[in-house]
Amino acid sequence: MTLAVLPFAVNPLAAQDLQPAPLEHAPVPPPAPENDAQGNRQITFGADQVSYDSTNTVITATGNVLLQNGERSVRADKVVYNSKTGKILASGRVRFVDESGNQLFTDSVELTDKFEAGSMQDLLIALRQGGRLAAKSGERKDNGDVELSYAAYTGCPVETSDGCPKKPTWKITARRVVYDPTNDKVRFSGAHLELFGARILPIPSLAIRTDGGPVNGFLVPDFRVSRNNGIEVSDSYYMRFGDNKDLTASAYIFSQAPPMVSAEWRHLTGIGAYQVTGYLTESKRASNLTGNSTDTTRDPRGYLFANGKFQFDPNWSLTTSIRLASDRTFLRRYDISYDDRLRSTANLERIDDSSYLSIAGWYTQTLRLNQVQGQQPIALPAIDYRKRLADPLAGGTIELEVNSLDLIRTEGQDTQRAFAKAQWDLRRITPWGQVVQLTGLVRGDVYHSDANDLTTTPIYQGLPGWQARGIAAAAVDVSWPLVGKAFGGEQVLTPRVQLVATPPIRNLQVPNEDSRAIDLEDTNLFAINRYPGYDRFEDGVRLTYGVDWQLRRPGWKIQATLGQSYRFTGSTDILVDGTGFYNKLSDYVGRVEVRYKDFIKLTHRFRLDKDNFAVRDNEIDATIGSSKTYLEVGYLRLNRNITQIEDLQDREELRAATRVAFAKYWSVFGSGVFNLTNSQEDPTFTSNGFQPIRTRLGLAYRDDCLELGLTWQRDYVTAGDAQRGNSFQVYFSLRNLGVR
Repeated sequence: MTLAVLPFAVNPLAAQDLQPAPLEHAPVPPPAPENDAQGNRQITFGADQVSYDSTNTVITATGNVLLQNGERSVRADKVVYNSKTGKILASGRVRFVDESGNQLFTDSVELTDKFEAGSMQDLLIALRQGGRLAAKSGERKDNGDVELSYAAYTGCPVETSDGCPKKPTWKITARRVVYDPTNDKVRFSGAHLELFGARILPIPSLAIRTDGGPVNGFLVPDFRVSRNNGIEVSDSYYMRFGDNKDLTASAYIFSQAPPMVSAEWRHLTGIGAYQVTGYLTESKRASNLTGNSTDTTRDPRGYLFANGKFQFDPNWSLTTSIRLASDRTFLRRYDISYDDRLRSTANLERIDDSSYLSIAGWYTQTLRLNQVQGQQPIALPAIDYRKRLADPLAGGTIELEVNSLDLIRTEGQDTQRAFAKAQWDLRRITPWGQVVQLTGLVRGDVYHSDANDLTTTPIYQGLPGWQARGIAAAAVDVSWPLVGKAFGGEQVLTPRVQLVATPPIRNLQVPNEDSRAIDLEDTNLFAINRYPGYDRFEDGVRLTYGVDWQLRRPGWKIQATLGQSYRFTGSTDILVDGTGFYNKLSDYVGRVEVRYKDFIKLTHRFRLDKDNFAVRDNEIDATIGSSKTYLEVGYLRLNRNITQIEDLQDREELRAATRVAFAKYWSVFGSGVFNLTNSQEDPTFTSNGFQPIRTRLGLAYRDDCLELGLTWQRDYVTAGDAQRGNSFQVYFSLRNLGVR
């Protein structure tokens, strides 16, 4: 072993219990190699004074002592090195830093010849990931473990943002703690959890990792009371199989239902990641059609959810998602999800600078009662290829597309579709600042369908057998942004006009699978085809006009859009009165967005009747407040007076959520979903225009290391064995804590 004196000094710090001492010292120099050329351990040090006892071969360094060996370092007021025994004794405001960045603060520590901490008194270990471990005494064992006596651990900050000391929200106290630096683990025996200074829960055994990584063990249990299952107690066990894969197994015990198990597997591979989650139980199930109990026997019930994405090379990727339930009320009864349909998909894609290929498929499982599963389509495959080319003659871009789709229903209409499309776009800016875009489009479609009469809406059926059609469209779009000063900021006023011409199209002769949800709104007002999907294409000649306005000033951003269209010619066979563009002159559509910093976000979309300005579509989304105290409101009303098509029935709904913070870490929160549709708007509804769907109210506490709360939720709708009623949940989460 060799020693070298470095010409600099440092100021060490002292630390006791869980509170840190202020750091005031010179920066640590770059570490020297752990061993010299002969393989001897090499320790470099600096101090104010150094003395040597030749009789006892003892070196004593005092005053701002710094010792380094590789990534390890020690600061102290005094260090005594006995070259005969190889022991190093550091005392007085000692700070020892290991190669992982964990820091040990103590009054006195004995270092071994391997430059490892030995016995110590009144110590504090500040873990690199933020946790702190304090103990009355510690001693290193032969296997390298450090055994601590009468220790306390917390993952909470022990000082405020301005550096003032604070008591941790929670801490773990234990008579015996074993710190394993080799495996970066700390194990507690005979531990207790203290919350806000009060001892509340014994913990038989506890394990944490000093590097912040997960540890195999039990997670904090959940407690809930619900109308469907009574008292529920659940707990999970976490198992780590490597840095890239883990498994969480959970068990649920109910007072009014058989037990349930679940598992979640996560795996990060070399080309992507995926996860698989499953639930399984055995209980009575309801009929998929009536919602009534089928019989008195128990059936296996469960849910499977898996998804993932894999990138095979810079161009090719695969995205998958699988969602399957045993029956239509399982997810709602066990409060897993309130979705009314589950969609499983797979999509193989190739993307480069100028082309896109997608080979996809999907399967939809309906969870709505009284709906036939056989009417849900299975798409296999759905192929879409697009290629973008530069136009060598007139300029602009040319996009070529080929697409095919095969839809299969076990108890409904089957449809196969294929088309090829070419679209040319040219965008230019005139010397006066107008933006002019020219578009030309041609497309040829081939359809085949059978069992068309099983589709209940006639205009969706199409003719059975083979059908073909051609589509052509031309459009010119002109906008003129005008910029100027206004209201202490900058405004942009953009008038816009568009002319689209399309010859008559054989729309009703082909099935309508993907163009059903039609409604005139600001997002499709200037679209070449205002129908979604591919199965319907608006024909005729129409003129669309509107104006966009934008205002920006410090902290504020306001945007508004208003427009209308006039149709000179065109068939009304596929148009539905009430969608906004059935007549030659369409309704007015618009959007208003208001934002003030991150405090106010308001979006209002609307459609006004062209004759009497009645509000036909009204959608409002508003958020007011900060991340801690806020109000969110969503309102939707479809007042279209369409009664002959189920997909386009009137609806009115209100959603609201709020949270109010108080006392720094506490908050109360609530939310609700309300159906405001009455029987006049939709004959299938029997409510009087106000029917709560689901409400929630709760109290929560959240700081840097603790989250706990109480939630009350009420469901107002019964669906089979998922009955209406109240449920209560207590949740509790601690940072960097697991129970083994």
